[in-house]
Amino acid sequence: MKYKAIFTLILICFNFAITHSQNEQLNVLVFSKTEAFRHKSIPTGIDFLSKMGAINNWKMYFSENSDDFTISNLLKFDVLVFLNTSGNVFSENQKTALQGYFAAGKGFVGIHAASDTEKEWNWFTEMIGATFKDHPKVQSATLQINTTNVHPAIVGMKVEEDFIDEWYNFLQPVGQHVSVLASLDEKSYEGKKMDTDNHPISWYHLYDGGRVFYTGLGHTPEIYNDPRYYKHIEGAIFWAANKHKEKPLSKKWANLLEGNPYKYWDKYIGAPHATVKGISNIDPKSDGKNFKALGLNNDPKNVFEFKTIDGEQVIHISGEIYGALTSKKEYENYHLKLKFKWGDKVWEPRLLRERDNGILYHCTGAYGKFWNVWMQSQEFQVQQGDMGDYYALSGTQIDIPSIQKEGEKEFDYLPNGSLNTFSSIEKKYPAHANKGFDNEKPHGEWNTLELICFEGTSFHIVNGKVVMALFNSQYKNAENKTVPLLKGRIQIQSEAAEAFYKDIRIKGIEKIPSKYKKYSKNYITH
Repeated sequence: MKYKAIFTLILICFNFAITHSQNEQLNVLVFSKTEAFRHKSIPTGIDFLSKMGAINNWKMYFSENSDDFTISNLLKFDVLVFLNTSGNVFSENQKTALQGYFAAGKGFVGIHAASDTEKEWNWFTEMIGATFKDHPKVQSATLQINTTNVHPAIVGMKVEEDFIDEWYNFLQPVGQHVSVLASLDEKSYEGKKMDTDNHPISWYHLYDGGRVFYTGLGHTPEIYNDPRYYKHIEGAIFWAANKHKEKPLSKKWANLLEGNPYKYWDKYIGAPHATVKGISNIDPKSDGKNFKALGLNNDPKNVFEFKTIDGEQVIHISGEIYGALTSKKEYENYHLKLKFKWGDKVWEPRLLRERDNGILYHCTGAYGKFWNVWMQSQEFQVQQGDMGDYYALSGTQIDIPSIQKEGEKEFDYLPNGSLNTFSSIEKKYPAHANKGFDNEKPHGEWNTLELICFEGTSFHIVNGKVVMALFNSQYKNAENKTVPLLKGRIQIQSEAAEAFYKDIRIKGIEKIPSKYKKYSKNYITH
């Protein structure tokens, strides 16, 4: 493996270096292979990142060898930096390894021509967020900075910043799944443009388990001497490595349907069942689970639709295709509260079964881990007659006070009962536990559902009553170790039944609320 390792600290401290978390040890692989245009600034970028690594005590490795992309090797690194890569640089096996790296929760930083890489590989272009098309000549332009965002890549920047660089236009509008940090003011420069009111140039997002940052800046050698750019990239690496201390979730309720709901949510649509009409190329053998998913924000049947009903913002879930409304953010230590009711329509493959839905929490890893549609997660079951049950999905487990009644196979939640493990990691344990009692309202009426999560403990609450308390949330990670699972994204399911959600609110908590401590006092030792 041909790496250039940087192990010695450079004693000259740049006056523009970020000082926070400098003792955090990171392993960073900088990849700069090109099979199309090769930027003359790549050596300058390598020197720039070498010095950054030395200042921060990171171990930096530099490569242009695609053979380094094996899963066993990639998992050694916290962050991959694609420094002006271009063209098709990976074999199919190497692509699979990169996807496995993302599923393991690792970080990625793309610089400039990273969006001119693997342009025919849909997974990669969706991961980056946009695909390079063309550009005008190098010139000054004004960037509009989203200063309401506290992302470390823009800390210290003003609402408007002028830079000299090569300004990329993209083949399609930047994906709605990204969170934009900086946009180009197209009135501030001349030449080829996207001719749009919205021209993002730097952004970040969570994708297929990984943490992704991209910036269109990085063409000229001169920009690598700009202190603002140093902070931009350094902050991006800290964030991608999950080493940046996130702002705690507010203790005040936040409405996750307020304004533009796409600010908070993405859609992931699974495989259409063979009976679905109006979509071409459906496999006639599709059972809706084990075939190719439609994917991220590809919802031709409006499975998830944001509507205003009686003056309220409502999510209408048709249920026609399995899917997941997925939070853009990860959440930890929170109280989630929402209202839910059933509709009337049902679909294959559950025409003759109970209406089904669910709230998945602590979602982690790749999209489509379970049935090609849902992530590895814990499930607050929302099924007709079973509201509040628990399921472990794709490598998770949890402990629940419960009892197995004589002659029955399943376990029921029992306050102060024996603590039993429910797992999709080890087959010796069941993956499902029943709620303690039924507190669901009649069909068509609104139910209030609450989920409280704090340091591995969770409560499933239906219409004000705790129907289950759960402890010691864990999952199987990329190293096949069972470790605590304390945070993740939230997914709301579509599972063959029409449903409605509204008034989705969330707030941060610093401890288990006092009214629920009686359910946990015998099971929490810390």
